[in-house]
Amino acid sequence: MLQKSAVILAGGFARRFGRDKGLVVLAGKPLILHVIDSVSKVVDEVLVVVSSGEQKNKFEAVVEEKANLVIDKDDSQSPLVGAIAGFETAEGEYSLLLPCDTPLVSPQIVQFLLDMCISRNAAIPRWPSGYIEPLQAVYRTESALTAARTALKQGKMRMQSMIDNLRGVRYVSTMVLEQLEPRLLTFFNVNTPQDLKKAESLIK
Repeated sequence: MLQKSAVILAGGFARRFGRDKGLVVLAGKPLILHVIDSVSKVVDEVLVVVSSGEQKNKFEAVVEEKANLVIDKDDSQSPLVGAIAGFETAEGEYSLLLPCDTPLVSPQIVQFLLDMCISRNAAIPRWPSGYIEPLQAVYRTESALTAARTALKQGKMRMQSMIDNLRGVRYVSTMVLEQLEPRLLTFFNVNTPQDLKKAESLIK
C-alpha cells in the first residue's frame, strides 16, 4: 500500500475564465501542472478528479504520465463529492486534498501537514479567525471516505459536514505554517483574471 496520495479537485468549470480552471495557463504552464509539480515531490501518487469523460480527455493531454485521472460520477460539482471519488481511488493511507487553482502550493507545508496527520484522522490548517482550509488539508483516507459518505447520505454537501463526522482531527495554526512560508502564498487561489495576473507577478 502506498503511504501518501494527493487528490486534486479539477471538476469545476470556471465561469470567469470560460473554461476549465485547471487548464488556465500561468507562466507558461497550466495551473494543474503547477500544483502537480509542487506536490509530486512529497507524495507517492497524484490523482486528479474531473467531472466528465470529455474533461478527462482534456486533462490527460496536459498531465500525461504525471497523474492518474479519476471521473467523479456525480454531476453536483461539490468538492465533497469530488473528494469521495478521490478517496475511493487513492492507495495511500493518507490523502492530501487540494484544489487545482492553488499554483503556489508549498511542498514544505504539505509535508508538514502529512507529518501532523500521522495517527490522526485529519490535519487541517486553521486561521486565527477560526476559518479552516479543508481543501488544503491531509486526511486519513479510509476515515475521511467513511465520514464523507455519511455526510452525503444525510444530504449534506459541505466539506465541514465530512469534518464534523471525523474524530481525531488536528487543527494546525496558520501562525505555525508561517514559519515555513512567511507569506502563506500556498493558500492563494486563482479565481479571476486579476488573480492570474497577481500570480504571474508572484511567480516572477
